[in-house]
Amino acid sequence: MREKVTGSTVPRRQLGRYLRDLRNQARLTVRAAAREMEWSEAKMWRIETGQGPMRSLDVQAMCLVYGAPQEMTEALMGLAKETKARGWWHAYGDVIPEGFDVYVGLEDAAWKASAYGSDVLPGLLQTAGYASAITRTHLPDISEDDFDGRVRLRIDRQALLTRATRPLEFDVVLSEVVLRRPVGGREVMAEQLAHLVYVAERPNVTIRVVPFAAGMHPGVLTGAFVLLRFPLNGDGSESEPPTVYADGYTGGLYLDKSHEIEQYDRAFRGIWEVAHDEQASKRLLAEVAGSYEKG
Repeated sequence: MREKVTGSTVPRRQLGRYLRDLRNQARLTVRAAAREMEWSEAKMWRIETGQGPMRSLDVQAMCLVYGAPQEMTEALMGLAKETKARGWWHAYGDVIPEGFDVYVGLEDAAWKASAYGSDVLPGLLQTAGYASAITRTHLPDISEDDFDGRVRLRIDRQALLTRATRPLEFDVVLSEVVLRRPVGGREVMAEQLAHLVYVAERPNVTIRVVPFAAGMHPGVLTGAFVLLRFPLNGDGSESEPPTVYADGYTGGLYLDKSHEIEQYDRAFRGIWEVAHDEQASKRLLAEVAGSYEKG
């Protein structure tokens, strides 16, 4: 059984960035810092990328090695305690795919998500039937309990779109292939596309479709991805750097360097521009849903 990662995603990442900056200011490599702490380089990497909770005493020891001021040390020790806070998704335990708890935490903290679906729908838009068909294909040997848990987790994540306080702003572009691929069969697809038409009526959700006729566009090269943006601090600065998540067959990829974000932001705008507008997209969704219903 894999080690269970607990703690809130955002404080972990914030703490990791502060500690990395302190290490760089101290002109220490990851190897040198790991040697001073008598840790492995892999552990240093996990800390600096926010992959797990931190003990206050370990933070204090790192700050001592880096020569951090007492005030900074105390602040980071306080932040370390927040890394142990548990999000709602931790109730699902080991049914969360390895590493995906990081994404769920970031998604929960984001104010806006811009997603491109190249082959299947983003999880926040999937019905239970559609999610079940994908899970069965991806994990054919999964136990019934784990199967049910994974599907429930996907559906429960969708509360982000309907929560009373600060619902997630969700801009989605779908390749037409997503509409035409009969995941789960005709009945499942008819229900799924009707659900998209319904969700698209929400003021915080915009869905567009890129038709086959659009030809070559940036999404052909990027594949599916989600760009997350986070609330601003009181001074107008970002509370968290924008993050791109690209889901792969064996795991996800996280990108947050400024040049990476710029490239994906440019790609999303390019995909958005060649897509049908909202009304034309809704008509296409309804039309294809009707074709599934007719058989």
